[in-house]
Formats: sequence, C-alpha cells, structure tokens
Amino acid sequence: MPLEIERKFLLSAFEPPPTAVRRRIEQGYLAIKADGTEVRLRRIGDGLVLGVKRGVSPSAGSPVRIEVERALEEREFTELWPATEGARVVKDRYTFEASGVIVHVDVYRGELAGLRTAEVEFDSEAAAEAFVAPDWFGAEVTGVKAYKNQTLATAGLPES
Repeated sequence: MPLEIERKFLLSAFEPPPTAVRRRIEQGYLAIKADGTEVRLRRIGDGLVLGVKRGVSPSAGSPVRIEVERALEEREFTELWPATEGARVVKDRYTFEASGVIVHVDVYRGELAGLRTAEVEFDSEAAAEAFVAPDWFGAEVTGVKAYKNQTLATAGLPES
C-alpha cells in the first residue's frame, strides 16, 4: 500500500516564490467515516482523481496514512461530483522547494478564504520527526481534526 507521510502547518501570510508551480484543486468528499477514512474526488488542473485515505496508526496525530488514487475519465467525474455537494474545498496549491524539502502551500478559496496551510511530505517517519520547520511556518496542525480538508469541507473554518 502506498503511504503518505506528511506534516501540516498554518501560515499567517504567503507570497509564492518565483519557482512555485500553481495548480487549482477542486476537492469533494463522497464519504467520510468516523475513523477518518475518506473517499474523495479531485480535479487538479486537468487531472481527475478518485482517492481513498485512511490512517494506519491508532495515534490521532500520526502523520502516516494509506493513500490510493485512481485516474477518472471526465464522464465518471461529472457523474460523481454532485454527490459531493456540501463537502467541498477549492484551493490554489503552490509547490516549490524550501529548506531542502518540497513544500505544498494551499491557499483556500470561497468560504475558506484567508486560510493558508503548508504541507511537507516525507519518505519516512524518521524524516518527518527530524524535520525542523522554517521560521515562516506557523503552528503545526498535523492530525488536528479541525484543519483536515474533510473537516474544512463539511464544517468550514475552525473558530479562533
């Protein structure tokens, strides 16, 4: 099974570096289970994807999850998309290298406008644990339910 090992941080501000690649992501959830397992649809630029994610550790804050994705045809995506009504996020994702790692900064749109997060993916749990976030990263929200995309899609911005 393909594993995703990532840490997520809040950003108070963000100015994309010249090297950043920007892609619009429309993401809708078909199913969200109480244990955090999710089934989602994504339009990433011109790509259409069906994905399933679930945690592999009993630790709620664990950065490790199983992630399986499959490409969809436009017809399949269009038929499934209405089922995500009320459980969607739209964001611009900026991808670039910083501090020796690949950083994905999400700038949320619509009802989530103003929210900015940075995610860093790792090859191992040891690398994730050893990572020292740069000064421009804010509070770490890895494993914080209120900042998971599935929660943002269904409940909106967390109360401050």
